[in-house]
Amino acid sequence: MEKQSRHVEEIFSSVRSGTAISSPVVPVQLQSSDTFVFHCYQGIACWNQCCHGADLTLTPYCILRLSRRLNIRPKDFLAQWTVPALWERAGLPVAKLKMGGENGDGPCPFITEKGCSVYDDRPVTCRYYPLGLATREMKEDFYFSVQESYCRGHDEICEQSVGTFRSIQGIEDYDKVNRGWMDVMMKAASWKTLGGPYGKEMTSQTKKMFFMVSTDVDALRHFVFHTRFLETYEVSDETINTILYDDEALLKLGFNWLKNVLFNEKTIMIKEHVLRAAVSKARETFGAS
Repeated sequence: MEKQSRHVEEIFSSVRSGTAISSPVVPVQLQSSDTFVFHCYQGIACWNQCCHGADLTLTPYCILRLSRRLNIRPKDFLAQWTVPALWERAGLPVAKLKMGGENGDGPCPFITEKGCSVYDDRPVTCRYYPLGLATREMKEDFYFSVQESYCRGHDEICEQSVGTFRSIQGIEDYDKVNRGWMDVMMKAASWKTLGGPYGKEMTSQTKKMFFMVSTDVDALRHFVFHTRFLETYEVSDETINTILYDDEALLKLGFNWLKNVLFNEKTIMIKEHVLRAAVSKARETFGAS
């Protein structure tokens, strides 16, 4: 059991910071067909409490949706509404939603007495609550329940399956767009245990590129179209035309590129003439014929 637990990585947990003495995570793995009891609504005794001191890591799609909601570019959203942080499990930089209060234990900036002012575009961690998402050995996703002491939603008579809850909360679209980001995070977390990819720590430049791809589609688009990226990698004309305007498609390309660079996955191919030139240069360097 101890060995297996080292290969289980939590992606979203929705646990509030500093609200519980013991862990609120219920150590039971849930699948999509499993059921749980929960209901949240305006008027419940704990209304809005979960929106204070929340530890919310923002995914790439969260940043896109909230930026569009506020009619600003992702770079400006990051500067105004987030704080930089490190996801310790993988040693990778992430953006977290900036909470109020001196120590970040205050309210979410988007909360009102009536509830969330950006509800239709709320972060995926909020959508998951009171569930968490984890993965085992980067292959199998599962869910778990988060039952914090103040939350009265678990006392309501409303039984539903995990799958139904995910559908109602609009989670599936988020997970679909965020899949590449989650893959990189989970593999990096697993490899960090072994000392990093190929036994080496990721460079600061690599971490900066990961953060850029994760948080700023404008910078990513500039990187793709104004460097030698398209001269180096096989990208179809259809994809090129799509990523000019489609941010979600651009994110997919960006994380496919990262998986290739970091883990040597064949998610994007180097053009043959570039590869031949690299092999030829390597031979010259090492004196091979």
